Amino acid sequence: MSRPTTKATATTQAKPSARRKALPARLSPGMACDTAFRIIARRHLDAVLAQHDGTCRGDPDALHQIRIALTHLRTAIRFFSPMVDDTQRPNVWAELKWLNGQLGMVRDLDVAIERVVAESGDELAVVAELQHWNEKRAESHRLLARALQSARYRRLVEQVSTWIDSGPWATRRSKEAIRLRRRTLADHATERLAEWETTLLKKARKLKRLDVGKRHKLRLLNKRMTYSIESLADLFADGAATKQKSILKQLRKAQRSLGQLNDDARGQALAASLHGAGPNAGQRFHNRKREKKLLRAASVAYRKLDEATPFRSSDLAPSSEPEV
Repeated sequence: MSRPTTKATATTQAKPSARRKALPARLSPGMACDTAFRIIARRHLDAVLAQHDGTCRGDPDALHQIRIALTHLRTAIRFFSPMVDDTQRPNVWAELKWLNGQLGMVRDLDVAIERVVAESGDELAVVAELQHWNEKRAESHRLLARALQSARYRRLVEQVSTWIDSGPWATRRSKEAIRLRRRTLADHATERLAEWETTLLKKARKLKRLDVGKRHKLRLLNKRMTYSIESLADLFADGAATKQKSILKQLRKAQRSLGQLNDDARGQALAASLHGAGPNAGQRFHNRKREKKLLRAASVAYRKLDEATPFRSSDLAPSSEPEV
């Protein structure tokens, strides 16, 4: 395993050097979209940095949390497009995708190893198989730790932080660019959530006929919707909070089932890549009865979600004047 990092050698170096402009602590419905984007994006970038050292040391929970934070950040960028779709966004997105790929391999191995351990006893054959899994995990973690300690990672953090604060998207002077930045968060969020929910439910109706690849895309849409609602938690109060929790409950149920199906598919692929683990290493990740059960659970969750009343502007809060 790679040498543990310290805050002096890792996190501090990766933190952006520029002084950040103070922002409100919480979101509000009348807040302008440019301010809201900065608040949400900064929260998730800070969460990524907070898990850096633990991930370098090989802590599985830190790895899980940094992936969640990174996905939240990428979702925020999608949520506020086209406002932030400027000349720098493609490179920012490519670098975040690179980081996600570095994290994803090790996380997939962690999940697969947990499955092998949970479904086996002390059989010698399983002990031998686990050795191959652990060797692959150790190798993948060495590559991940190297990536997280690299100049590329430090540049990524600096670039993303600067772009969030003062990228070209924030200074474009066209009427449309100014309108998008000044639009209230409540108006944008209501429209965006309705759009994404419509797309999600349309694809979900075909769930049982989707192949592995399309099912994976549905899972990503589900996650995008879930994480966006979670990021907007400041806006929900009273009755709207009850509605928010009800919708999140169904989204998370579907996400859990789709996530387990995706873990099974990834487990089969990873097992096939193990050298010396034997031809049957991937069989435990292929269970038709389990697959049908998970698909049924996701379908029920989507049906309940479809029956729920869509979000309205009034759900987010009473109307108020735009805030900077």
